Amino acid sequence: MNKNQKILLLFIGFCMVVVVGLIGFNVLMPKRDITPEDVEVAQRSVEEIVESQKDETAEKQYVNVYFIGKNEHNEEVYKAVKREYNKDIDGSKIRFAVTSLIRGPKPEEKQRGVYTEVPVDSEIINITEQPDKVIVNLNSAYVTGGGTESLYKRLYQLIKTVRLNSQIPVYLYIDGQKADVVGGEGIMLSQPLTNSSLEN
Repeated sequence: MNKNQKILLLFIGFCMVVVVGLIGFNVLMPKRDITPEDVEVAQRSVEEIVESQKDETAEKQYVNVYFIGKNEHNEEVYKAVKREYNKDIDGSKIRFAVTSLIRGPKPEEKQRGVYTEVPVDSEIINITEQPDKVIVNLNSAYVTGGGTESLYKRLYQLIKTVRLNSQIPVYLYIDGQKADVVGGEGIMLSQPLTNSSLEN
């Protein structure tokens, strides 16, 4: 073995000692726990940013509520007004839609000529949702006053609203009683509610 080979072997041996020493030092020395403050802000914020983006990009849902307004020919028509809907806050679509109908148009909708024939003192007593039907129970104020034409219009508002927002049959009750005849005029109402419920 010549001199150069001896030097090379010594160098390799020295390097191996250093490497083994470093490994042993890292294994034996206690490590400090990493805290959130040790991590770059960009890394710490990834989950929050993703969550936030999910909320912003989540597809919004809407229900249509029928009020009354004028078309471009100045003719009176039933107008479907979109209302943003969140099932976690607002419950079922049918419940939210009927509640929105009873509350009436918003101020900005009124400014656009949208109005309702539903009396202001109308109230929802309850809405019962069963697997095979929905019962919308309103107080008697809903069918009181305004005359026959007004009563027809408010009934159509309700019928169009519930038909659009429920896949199962919907029945109208007034003060807990099934409303087969409504108002002082004795308007016949066939149930469940359909677009032909008032065609007698």
